[in-house]
Amino acid sequence: MDKQNELQQWIAIANSDLTAAQHLANNMRPIPYEIICFHCQQAAEKYLKWVLVLHDIDPPKIHDLEELEKLCETISPQFETLFEKCAALTEYAIPSRYPSENQLEKQDMDKALEYAQSIREFVRSQFPEQFVLYNKNTNKKSEEP
Repeated sequence: MDKQNELQQWIAIANSDLTAAQHLANNMRPIPYEIICFHCQQAAEKYLKWVLVLHDIDPPKIHDLEELEKLCETISPQFETLFEKCAALTEYAIPSRYPSENQLEKQDMDKALEYAQSIREFVRSQFPEQFVLYNKNTNKKSEEP
């Protein structure tokens, strides 16, 4: 796959995860907090991996947003401002997909949505021309988040 196509796919999938999270939060009852938090983590993961691919760095096959954020810091030290948000979202990568005693609640969902959107906006602000270019060329079936 060529780099341009790959970059378009990273943004398309990230947007899809964020759109799904927002749709579930707004339309599904009872609200599936765990699934929403998982989609927020996945969206943030893909936005960070998009940054890596944009800079010719093969993204590792991991779900740890803290590690991905550290890699992005090698591109721009400003990514350090995302560390706490990445740490919080990483918690939703796998555990939210399995039964556990720690049930997620509305405040977890609200924080996850806020953090995922914040990471998206940060990435967009760091690379505005590239973000717009690869975002507009995606095959979007749903509205952009």
